[in-house]
Amino acid sequence: MQPSVDVVIPVLNEAHVIESSIATLREFFAAHDAYAWRIVIVENGSTDDTAAIGARLAAQFDDVDYLELGQPGRGRALRKAWTGSNADVLCYTDVDLSTELAALPIVVDAIVNGGCDLAVGTRLAAGSHTARSPSRELISRSYNLFLRLVLQVSFSDAQCGFKAISREAARDLVPRVRDQSWFFDTELLVLAERSGYAIKDVPVTWIEDDDSRVKIIRTAWDDIKGVLRLRRDLWLGFGRR
Repeated sequence: MQPSVDVVIPVLNEAHVIESSIATLREFFAAHDAYAWRIVIVENGSTDDTAAIGARLAAQFDDVDYLELGQPGRGRALRKAWTGSNADVLCYTDVDLSTELAALPIVVDAIVNGGCDLAVGTRLAAGSHTARSPSRELISRSYNLFLRLVLQVSFSDAQCGFKAISREAARDLVPRVRDQSWFFDTELLVLAERSGYAIKDVPVTWIEDDDSRVKIIRTAWDDIKGVLRLRRDLWLGFGRR
């Protein structure tokens, strides 16, 4: 039997791109049929037509599911989709598909056949290729350096929107993650590393989306506060098994 893979797509006001992105994903999966792929759209409280389009796509295609949360937060979306899934491998990618999809079978294979518990796309390791503004490059590298200095982690890129995790690891780790937003990724990886899970960095090709609405400075500041909160939590014993 083919291993099953859920690919979660959190969406917030993405009516302009969601349909084309789902079509691109489905075409890619049809050409890479070693796994039983399923797309899970998780709607995060959009005020445009994202919800209607997502529901229509799920009704139209058997390999597309739709969850409606009505609240923002990437962590909240992943928590809902991953904890309710029975797939062997759980993934997510951003709806803009900034990360080249060729890396998706690689992160899945690292878990199915490579003995890893988590596989994460990295834009900062040797072999990766990125096209993004100097300011985003500087902020990303500074944040990951800060993370390594404060929490002594070994993974290279906490915030790339491209990750895979085994079902077993997700069921253990996700309930221990407190954050519901962008810091969810970092907290998940730190707890995984502290718990002895095997994490693989996978270099990716990543191209910045010109239409990205992520508020980089505010998100980076929230992440820094998250690192300091997590350091305190770990010292106090929160998040441990």
